[in-house]
Parts: sequence; structure tokens; C-alpha cells
Amino acid sequence: MNQTLLVELLTEELPPKALAKLGEAFAAGIFNGLKSRDFVEADSVATAFATPRRLAVSITKVRATSPDKSIREKVLPVTVALDKEGNPTPPLAKKLAALGFPDLKLGDLERASDGKAESFFYTYTAPGSTLHTGLQAALEETITKLPIPKVMSYQRPDGSTVQFVRPAHKLIALHGADVVPVALLGLSAGRSTLGHRFLSTGELAVSNAESYATTLEVQGKVIPSVTARKERIRASLLEKAHHDKVLMPESLLDEVTALVEWPVVYECKFEDSFLTVPQECLILTMQTNQKYFALTDANDKLRSRFLIVSNLETTDPQHIIGGNERVVRPRLSDAKFFFEQDKKKKLADRLPGLANVVYHNKLGTQGQRTERIKTLAGKIAGALNADVALAERGALLAKADLLTDMVGEFPELQGIMGTYYARHDGEHDEVARAASEHYQPRFAGDALPETQTGTAVALADKLETLVGIWGIGLQPTGDKDPFALRRHALGVLRMLVEKRLPLSLTAVLGDTAQLFAGNANFKDSTAEVTEFMLDRLRGLLRDRGYAQGAIEAVVAQNPDRLDNIIERLDAVKAFADLPEAESLAAANKRITNILKKTEVGTAKVSKELLKEQAEESLYTAMTELKPKVDAAFANGDFTGTLKTLAHIRDSVDAFFNDVMVMAEDEQLRNNRLALLSDLHGMMNRVADISKLAA
Repeated sequence: MNQTLLVELLTEELPPKALAKLGEAFAAGIFNGLKSRDFVEADSVATAFATPRRLAVSITKVRATSPDKSIREKVLPVTVALDKEGNPTPPLAKKLAALGFPDLKLGDLERASDGKAESFFYTYTAPGSTLHTGLQAALEETITKLPIPKVMSYQRPDGSTVQFVRPAHKLIALHGADVVPVALLGLSAGRSTLGHRFLSTGELAVSNAESYATTLEVQGKVIPSVTARKERIRASLLEKAHHDKVLMPESLLDEVTALVEWPVVYECKFEDSFLTVPQECLILTMQTNQKYFALTDANDKLRSRFLIVSNLETTDPQHIIGGNERVVRPRLSDAKFFFEQDKKKKLADRLPGLANVVYHNKLGTQGQRTERIKTLAGKIAGALNADVALAERGALLAKADLLTDMVGEFPELQGIMGTYYARHDGEHDEVARAASEHYQPRFAGDALPETQTGTAVALADKLETLVGIWGIGLQPTGDKDPFALRRHALGVLRMLVEKRLPLSLTAVLGDTAQLFAGNANFKDSTAEVTEFMLDRLRGLLRDRGYAQGAIEAVVAQNPDRLDNIIERLDAVKAFADLPEAESLAAANKRITNILKKTEVGTAKVSKELLKEQAEESLYTAMTELKPKVDAAFANGDFTGTLKTLAHIRDSVDAFFNDVMVMAEDEQLRNNRLALLSDLHGMMNRVADISKLAA
């Protein structure tokens, strides 16, 4: 009979950061183990449960016994099973006995080919196994494969030693209302569990599998579903916040959800005097150290009240609130102390200390790196007609906050604190903003630097890392990218493309490589880095929704400037929609293949050598169109450039239909190749349209 199956393992408090994965793996392991043994239906559903003290799973439509199976067993090849007279051999009798069928006669066996030789087969029905057997095997498999961060050994009351993530105390296995007599970690399955450690007393009896969640919630003050607990916390936070905003990153919500079984949100406060500290410091202190939720007003300014998620519900929560307020005060005092102490020393005065911080043993110190970034930022600013002095100053101070007490305590604040301290020191606002902006974009979808100074320093910082780390042989391999070179490359590409920066990729990579001149550990890998970046560019453009053919048409030309790449792509897209596009792309591909096999050089087309009507017509059409193509291209009208070419389709088609390019006459052949070379150059100024051909 098909019924819901429930399995719960009650433990000591599980590691919160691993809880969600443990719960999912526990549920998936048992479900898949039963599925592989044919105990679940096609529409059976597994629901995972996980709290700080338990892992559980509920599975619908589980069979009490797996179905009987028809098994066709190969016995032996006929040449081995029978002697020359056709009589059964001793190996056949031995094989049948080993299979558990010693009394079978030759007539009971099927004689058929196994694909290589004629063999004997026997088909029989194997009876299904009990859920007890299947679940026991699934449990044992699951436990060995759980993503346990660190295994601990503990002793059971009977003296046996068990290894698991935390000591386990109870096991439930219910099929409907019936206990499945399995055992795990020295525990025998039953139907009882424990509720909340403080809000529930005594054992809870789970009458049947389907009542599990309700029994725990109503009688045990436990919400077993991770998702349900998380959403209750989210709703309670929003309710308690009233008109303020709750800062609740998903990672913090997940961790708090894994710490409580019965979440209750309370409001706490701290002294307004702490608000003189940069709010990022206070927020990070509350989130990282205390798992509290900060509140901001409608203008994103930090409030002096915050929210906590407790595992205790009480009619008089004042002792809980007061306790948390007392705990957070020293943390905020530390942040205030660090901030006040850091302000006593200017960022510029900290620069000598960077010479004592190793960046990489093959690339020197942070001080040397800062000088490289300063030089490169100045060159980039010059190329962008930005303020070179501001860019160099911004680059010089960008890493100085690494030596502050606040960043030492909270590395996540690097850059942010640099901006605060630079403003306190009276630095130009763009220099101050560059301290935080030069880290942007920090992740996919992050904002780009807003200021010219920040942009120049951000480009310099990322290019120095990319070229330098690659140059000492630490380029990404497979899924390993410890220096985040893929992220740095995408950051550079996003700035060049989205901010339409008129920079030569070849020039900036060359300038970056020059920074490492004289370093014996460094190998100039500019060509490899360029290829790497163009490959990242393909992915970036795919994410923007451009077709693969259009992307290849543009990127295959190894573009050196990316400020107009979007216009080129849009032009290719518009061209591809023209009725003439398919024919011209195919012709362009044909021309490309012809020119690959020949040496055209710098030969000019001679009008006197145009013998066929089709080649004369093509030459005339090209001569008429070239000024229009040149003008459109010079004006940046890439769509117009490609659309103008559509007018030449008939002449191109006629040329290939009527003219033998590889004529025996060398003069004619070279003249026709020169004509095709000119056509190829004119057609591919915006993009390599041969990439659009099927």
C-alpha cells in the first residue's frame, strides 16, 4: 500500500552555515535511494525539513514492497555449457547452482545470441523487497554522502563509538502510521521526537507521517521547514520595521534561519552617539558579529534601533532585549574607537607602510604595486582627457586604508573606509571616491565607477592584476581562478563597453606589461591576455542577448576599440535581417576562403584587364558605392555602412556565376583576386559578415 514516509534524525545543534545543504542532501539521498530501488511512484514528492536540531524528509506515495521484477540472466555460452555430444557440462551445473537454480533442466533455458556468441539464458521473476530493507540501505548510503564540514566522534550510552556531524539522539521512520524498523548511528527507529529545547517539554509522539510538521509546530513550537521559517522571519522583520527599511541580505537571513526553531523578532536600540561612526562599520558589526538586522530611514540613513531574531517567545522580552543591547554596545564602541584612532593619521602618511605588505612574492609589495597602478592610472587618464594628477593621487591613496585598524577588523570595508578617511584628510572628492570606486564592479551587475578618476584607477587596478598575475603563470585553469582574473577582465570590459571609453585595448595592455619591465619572474603574455579578454567579451555580449553569429562577426576581427562595439553589433543585426544578407554572407565566406589560399599582396585592380561583363559590372558598382561606404563608416554609421553594401548583391552573384577567378592567365587571375580583395575589405569594415553564413 502506498503511503507517506517520514524519516527524522534528531541531533545536537547542527552547524548553521551547513544546515541548508545538509537538509537538502539528507532528503535527496533518501528519496533517490528509494527511487533506485523502485519504492516511489513517478509523481512522488519529497519535502525536506531541517532545523538546528534535526534533519528530516517526507516522501509521498511510497510503496510498502517494491514490485516483482522479471530478470533475464545470462547463464553460459553454448560452447561451454554443452559438450561435443550436446550434453550438459559440469560448468553448466556449477553455474546454475551459483545462480540459485540447481534443479533447472536444459529445456528450461532459452538459447539465443548475446551479440557475440550463442548462449543460454534463464528468465525468472524476482520478488520485491520490503520497505524496511530498501530504506535501511538508502539511509546508510545517504549518511556516508552527506556534505559534512567536519566529522566528530562520540560515544553512545552502550559504549559504542559513532561518527557524525553532531551526536544523534532519536530516529523516526514512519510509513503512514507504522514504524519502519530501521536503525542508524546506533539508534532504532520509533515515532517519538523532541520539540523546542525551551518552549516544549517531554517527548512528542508523531501519530503518522503526514502529521509530522503540524505536530512539531503546534505541540513542539518548532517550524521544521527551512523555507517556512525563513519567510516567517522575513515577514516579522518587515512588520517590526514599520516605515523603516530592513537591511536583510539573503546570506544573513539564511544563517539566522539555521539558528532558530521558533523565530520571534524583537526591537532593540543603541545610543545615538554611535551614529557619528560611518554607518557601513556599524551595519557590518551588527550583521557579522551579532547576526542583527540594521534599519535605515527612507533616505538610507542608519537608525539607532535594530531588530534581532530570537529563539524564545515570551510575554516579557525585556531581559532578551536588554541582553542584546548590552552585547552590541562594546562592539559598536570598538568600531567607534577604530574610526577615531584611524583619523589621527592621514592616509598619505600610511603609504610607507605598504612597502612592508607583500602583494605576491614574485610581484613585490603593495607599495610597488601602488606605484605601478599610479603610473598606469595617469596614462589612462591622459588618454581619456581626464585629470592626470587626480588619477595619480587617487591611485596612490587607493590601498592606504589596508593599514587602518577598521579595515584590519573588517576587510570587507576596504575602499569604503578609504573614502571616509580621504575626505577627512581634505583630499579632492574624486580622489576620495576613487578609494572605493576603484574596486567596482565588485561582482556581476555591480555599478561601475561614476567619476573619471575612479574609472581610471579602477581600470589600472584591474589591468595590473590581470596582466601581472597572468605574467607569472597563474592564469585561470578550469574552474580555478584564485585571483579572480575572470572577474577583473569582465570589469575592464564592462567599463570599456558601457562607458564608451575611447581606449585602445592593445595600448593599455601594452602599457600594463611595461610596468613589469625588469621583473625576472614576469613573462609578457599580452597576446594570451587579449585572447582571454575577447573570449570573456563573447560571454558578456551573449548575456546581453546578441546572437552568436553577430558576436563572432564582430569579435572575430579582434576589435581594438570597444566603445563602438554595441553599434557594430546592432548594425550586424540590422544587416542580417535584410533579404540580401544571406547571399552576401555566403559570397564573403567564399571570398575569404579564396584569399586564404593565395597571395594578393598590394596589387591594384587594372580596369584594362576586366574582360568579362560581370567583373566590369562589379568593379563599377564597387567604385560607385565606395564613397558612400567610406562616408557612412567615417561618421560611425555602421548600420548605414552595411546596408549600403546590400546594393551590390546582384553584381556579386553575377560575378561568381559568370567569372572564373582562378583563370589560367596569371594577369587575369591576379587582377580578379585584387578585385575580390578590395571587395572583401569594403564588406568587412564593420564586421566579418562571413560569420553570418550558415
